[in-house]
Amino acid sequence: MGIRQYLIVMGLVWGAIIAACATAPYTDRSQFIIVSASQEVSMGAQAAQQVKQKEHVSQDKAAGSRVRGIGERIAKVANRPDFKWEFTVIEKQDLNAFCLPGGKVFVYTGLLALVESDDELAAVMGHEIGHALARHGAERMSMSMATQLGGQVASAAIGMQNPAYAQLFNTAYGAGAQVGVLLPFSREQESEADYLGLILMTQAGYDPGAAVTFWQKMAAKSKGKAPPAWLSTHPADEDRIAAIEKDLDFVRKRYAPAK
Repeated sequence: MGIRQYLIVMGLVWGAIIAACATAPYTDRSQFIIVSASQEVSMGAQAAQQVKQKEHVSQDKAAGSRVRGIGERIAKVANRPDFKWEFTVIEKQDLNAFCLPGGKVFVYTGLLALVESDDELAAVMGHEIGHALARHGAERMSMSMATQLGGQVASAAIGMQNPAYAQLFNTAYGAGAQVGVLLPFSREQESEADYLGLILMTQAGYDPGAAVTFWQKMAAKSKGKAPPAWLSTHPADEDRIAAIEKDLDFVRKRYAPAK
């Protein structure tokens, strides 16, 4: 296949990118998603089963009831009846929580020990549910697929002209895509999940100000251990907290439930 054919393929790739544009909830940010919602939910369900097989599911009924109660309140305002929501506590001292596509939420006991109130726990769970609501998993997968395909096509085209350049391009493209596209993209998703989490927890009747105290605790725990912001999948702690504080008044005024 010659260069012309590769350019045609690249044209088709970018045509698919344009056709796959979506919009994130609340923020109206343009998204590129080529994974269907049903595929995403199916993959999330399969991954959830793998997590349960690999990790130790907590038998602490009080902890499970607490996480489930808060999660169900937030899931209700998220308004995704197609999601099969599940809320599971993992017996592990990691400061971690995550939500798989389709509404499978996992919270670690180590994180439960850190939060001091239901509001702080709602901040964590709102953030994770925000990821699922905005389909960040499908978006990241779609971007990775497009980036990888674009690199393969361009590398092949360059190799057709001078094979010696192909390996250099592959190395540079891989590093450039990771630092220049995929990592900033991930940080953008994290910031968006923070914002969506504030909205969801507020709509569910929790105090969004607790998000500030929670992330301050997380910052204190990770102090000196976090990589530079430009090489991290998450925003810098001080930037994240500042952004949350900036959004608090607007979120409270617009999304607090009527009394």
